[in-house]
Amino acid sequence: MHLNRGRWTGARPVSEASTSADISPMASRVLADSLVWDNHGCMPLMTKPDFLPQLSRYRAAGVNMVSLNVTYDIYPWHHGLRMLAYFRAWLAARPDDFAIVRTVADVVEAKCAGKLAVSFDIEGACAIDDELSLIDLYYELGVRWMLMAYNRNNRAGGGCKDQDTGLTDFGRQVVERMANVGMVVCLSHTGERTAMEVIAHSRKPVILSHSNPVAMWRHRRNVSDSLMRAVAETGGVVGLNGLGHFLGGTSPDIFIRHLDYAVNLVGPEHVGLGLDYVFDVSELSEIIASNPGMFPPEEGYGDTLQMIPPESLPAIVDGLLKRGYSSENLRAILGGNFLRVAQRVWK
Repeated sequence: MHLNRGRWTGARPVSEASTSADISPMASRVLADSLVWDNHGCMPLMTKPDFLPQLSRYRAAGVNMVSLNVTYDIYPWHHGLRMLAYFRAWLAARPDDFAIVRTVADVVEAKCAGKLAVSFDIEGACAIDDELSLIDLYYELGVRWMLMAYNRNNRAGGGCKDQDTGLTDFGRQVVERMANVGMVVCLSHTGERTAMEVIAHSRKPVILSHSNPVAMWRHRRNVSDSLMRAVAETGGVVGLNGLGHFLGGTSPDIFIRHLDYAVNLVGPEHVGLGLDYVFDVSELSEIIASNPGMFPPEEGYGDTLQMIPPESLPAIVDGLLKRGYSSENLRAILGGNFLRVAQRVWK
């Protein structure tokens, strides 16, 4: 079994999404043939066990690999360790359905076995406090990317909703340590000055795990054409999210228009998926209400947030085919591009 120029050539199970009567046979074939990688999903971070079974929704939608967030900068530095312990124990108790990812080969093997491959991510360098060696520990526990800052400035650099003062000396050490251990640097939620300075300092591909083009919808969380081009020039990937207040709506067609813009800007080899689907909207609403500095109400944050769910993926693939996307380019966008970055960065 292997990947050949982005095309899946190993044995593959047929997902529920692949047999849906609502999409074209070609869309079903593309989903079945592709390694489908959603680079950012959000389970509750207060250890609510009733939500974790909903991971099966990814598999039913045709997703083979997902990165789950374990903490971000609003929490104390040690919160991510607690969540990693909880998530890992739950997944390890269900080896027939899930595979905790350590290597690129684990992702490929999980696809062939019909399991959902799961890695983890961290949103903001507050999770390492002032201890660089925590990066090593997080990597051993399955964290495969970390972003520099989450909306507000931190010890490493500037956030997109703050007066961005740039990458700090500590931030440069973070970038170097991440490269040494094999962790991908993410620039979503990060201020543009800091992001550009990270790119200048990095010797590995970097990503925007879940960011949309500001040219398509004006919002401080969205990113400029120049930043997307700079990420692509590192060999990295721009992953688009499915949050309505960053897209201007939650229909598959609106998402497709954002994706199409990114593809026309940086090429299909540098675009991917990071839907940022939040499974517990009530927890998210509580966090937003309690942190107006992180989530300014005047910027559309509130208790009516709408998102594109994983179940929309078949319709998105169908829509892209109707726009003339080739199956090869779709396989790259659906997961081949993030796989390439993993092959270059992970140890």
